[in-house]
Amino acid sequence: MPELPEVETTKASLLPLIDQKVISVHVHQSSLRWEIPADIQKLQGQKLLKLTRRSKYILAEFEQDTMLWHLGMSGSFRLCDTGTELRKHDHLIIQFEDTELRYHDPRRFGCILWLDEYSQTRLIDTLGPEPLSDAFHAEYLAYKFKNKNVGTKVAIMDNHIVVGVGNIYATESLFNLGIHPAQPASSLSHDQIEKLVIEIKRILKQAIDLGGSTLRDYSNAMGENGYFQQTLLAYGRAGEMCVNCETTLENLKLGQRASVFCPQCQPLKKVKIAVRNATKGSKA
Repeated sequence: MPELPEVETTKASLLPLIDQKVISVHVHQSSLRWEIPADIQKLQGQKLLKLTRRSKYILAEFEQDTMLWHLGMSGSFRLCDTGTELRKHDHLIIQFEDTELRYHDPRRFGCILWLDEYSQTRLIDTLGPEPLSDAFHAEYLAYKFKNKNVGTKVAIMDNHIVVGVGNIYATESLFNLGIHPAQPASSLSHDQIEKLVIEIKRILKQAIDLGGSTLRDYSNAMGENGYFQQTLLAYGRAGEMCVNCETTLENLKLGQRASVFCPQCQPLKKVKIAVRNATKGSKA
């Protein structure tokens, strides 16, 4: 699934559309996670004014309406010359003055919605702070972790606590700090929490600089792949040797996600009750 760095990179690659007017809209498959709005033709004649990102959502502000776009598990946008041959799973085409914007999604878990009061309340207002913002700091995270007995990895992937820290970047951050993914969040010291905030920010910035991670078919709107995957030390490397101590990396299923860790470099503290809860994951 595209995570925050991939969404940020995608948003940046769409910036050439700013100040361009929509000429036409064509829907080839409306059934995504939610149906593409039946009145999406309202975009015709409107100029795109602004593109921003909130968590893993791209907010596209037009002259009269704002759209909320999410890439889901396998979605991607790309800019094409008019008349470029359609690919299978190209579900939406928005024709701008100079180029076409196409939404491609084989698994159809993404969404193309209006940002209205309903979607704002349901999808945006419940989100935690952006990890690269000043609102995400050690004091805030310590407060959120105070009574949080789920595994630290589950906690930092909870969008109600902080947005956009997906499986790849949570795994790498914890590996680099020597924190076991199932270590109860409430058991972390203030020093560990300070370092965790710093590391999350560092690794997300690095991933954005490298264009995100291309593990399967991710590419930005210009068709360019990311390169962060070339730096991965733990994610996807279960059964391989740890780069630090040569212990075999192990895989733990935590919160319905694979969590790769080094049993030597990331020891699990003995917190009996909390650990039992932590390894169950969280439904949050």
